[in-house]
Amino acid sequence: MKLSIIIVNYNVRYFLEQCLHSVQNACKSIEAEVFVVDNSSVDGSVKMVREKFPDVILIENKENLGFSTANNQAMSRACGEYFLLLNPDTLVEDDTLRKVVGFMDEHPEAGGLGVKMIDGKGKFLPESKRALPTPVVSFYKIFGLSSLFPRSRIFSQYHLGYLDKDKIHTVDVLAGAFMLLRKTVLDKIGLLDESFFMYGEDIDMSYRITQAGYKNYYYPETRIIHYKGESTKKSSINYVFMFYNAMIIFARKHFSKENARSFSIMIHSAIYLRAFVSILTRFANRIFLPLLDALMIFTGMYFMTSYWEKNFIFPYGGHYPPEFMLVAVPLYILIWLISVYVSGGYDRPIMLKKVFQGMLVGTVLILLLYSLLSENYRFSRALILFGAMWGLLIMLAERVLLHFSKFNGFQLNTTKNKKFVIIGEKEESERVSDLLQKTGMNPAFVGLVSYRPLKGNQNGFIGSLDQIKEIITIHKIDEVIFCAKDIPAQVIIDKMSELKDAQVDYKIAPPESLSIIGSNSINTSGDLYVVDINAITKKSNRRSKRVFDLVAGTITLLLYPFFIFIVKKPLGLARNIILVLFSKKSWVGYTPASAAQAQHVPLIKKGVLNPLDALKSKQVSEEDKNRINILYARDYHLTNDINIMFKGFRDLGRN
Repeated sequence: MKLSIIIVNYNVRYFLEQCLHSVQNACKSIEAEVFVVDNSSVDGSVKMVREKFPDVILIENKENLGFSTANNQAMSRACGEYFLLLNPDTLVEDDTLRKVVGFMDEHPEAGGLGVKMIDGKGKFLPESKRALPTPVVSFYKIFGLSSLFPRSRIFSQYHLGYLDKDKIHTVDVLAGAFMLLRKTVLDKIGLLDESFFMYGEDIDMSYRITQAGYKNYYYPETRIIHYKGESTKKSSINYVFMFYNAMIIFARKHFSKENARSFSIMIHSAIYLRAFVSILTRFANRIFLPLLDALMIFTGMYFMTSYWEKNFIFPYGGHYPPEFMLVAVPLYILIWLISVYVSGGYDRPIMLKKVFQGMLVGTVLILLLYSLLSENYRFSRALILFGAMWGLLIMLAERVLLHFSKFNGFQLNTTKNKKFVIIGEKEESERVSDLLQKTGMNPAFVGLVSYRPLKGNQNGFIGSLDQIKEIITIHKIDEVIFCAKDIPAQVIIDKMSELKDAQVDYKIAPPESLSIIGSNSINTSGDLYVVDINAITKKSNRRSKRVFDLVAGTITLLLYPFFIFIVKKPLGLARNIILVLFSKKSWVGYTPASAAQAQHVPLIKKGVLNPLDALKSKQVSEEDKNRINILYARDYHLTNDINIMFKGFRDLGRN
């Protein structure tokens, strides 16, 4: 066996599917075996591999064992002369495996090899080649000097920015996304160090290769797409701690005691600095707009109240009681802000209609509560209405100003219906076009572009691949979708690299898949298009479900003395109320199904009730349970939860 390919997967099913399709094509020119080690994914990855890639050797872990341990599981069983550790969120060219193995055969001094990586927009990823993170190199990286001087031989050592990215070089560190290793070298130096859970194991392995007298090569004569950041979020605090702690483990293992200590001090300083900045930034980012809204509404209410009482209510002297501005107005503002939040007015990108909806609902709620109060606390219905109008106007104005000032993260949702072109053969292009329509994207234009040059009859195509630049310009295309079934990965990567400066996004449709995959930035999930009607995973649906749990839980708690005579297990109801209010359970979850069937649906909290409670017959097969759960997850509506809770009310005490 020439090559063993090892892919560790954790909840990136659609990217894994595309990766395996590209690997399958690349393996046609070489003797290879493929391992997928699944670290207890809950997104249906295992089932997908079994059904679509039966030749893949699948290792299922019952828990997330980490990157190093999972790779070692496969390497201990692999038979290849070379081992390729490959990320699931990658796509390789059709000749990638043949080229890299050929290079390793010709260079017996090579212990490891990495390739040129580009992101989902066709741009070069600098981590394709890296130096050893010595204390000095790390200092330049951590404190931003490498970014300020990206070509400097002194300051840009971390990503070796001074080396030509299109030429072969020996490098210190291989990227873990694509790391080709010689088995005979591993027999001498050992497998991945399992003390690295995630991050750092590639640096450790690369260093041990060079210490054993072998070389690591950067080989840019083939490329891969790396949808960087799909398995983990690089901006998260968890990432900061995991990455820098991995660096400390590496330093203690390989540096002298004195250097390791100074490196550890510097890294710890960086950890707490980055964590503090990250927490502060996230907090400020989340609280800024609500705080600004509250401040501006309160200020407006203060001046309106002064004007109203002076000119209309108390023209001959007098004031509203202090409780109005100190208690009533803050409560009004709180209700308005909560209503705007629940309506999605604080989601990004900002939707002005959600702000309007939230203010309208909040005002109606305030007026309803106002009507229930005694005369002593009914200060002024007019001021509530004026305050609502002022609040709506100022909130809309704030958001428009933030948008036009290009304040980071506060852009309006001005997205027009996008224009797409789909490149491929006729049959597959039409299949992808139909899939695109079903995702709910509602495209303004979908044009089919032939992969091959057109001769005579256009056959429904608006042009061919060699005319793609002109097509993008003339039709003002927003996104280009490549059909992986018809187009070799090398051609896809060529075109993405060629058009990297065009103002378009790129996606790839794997064959026979219900997904269209792309990646626009390090912090996105790849702008994945999947056929979902109103998925429960949508942020707005998750929020609505949580709000329903809180409201229903509070009402149930208040009416508990009455419900103990209706519910079958009153003590169980009391326990469930607490669990729901503290977000340990939801009032409605999935129908209990087998572990295999449960992998079909996204993970949500365990429910007290489930969709079966709304049906008369509770005796259904495992297959039917799975279908019911899929329907519940794909087309979620709050009315479903209300209906299920109403019909299953007597079972609210269920364990």
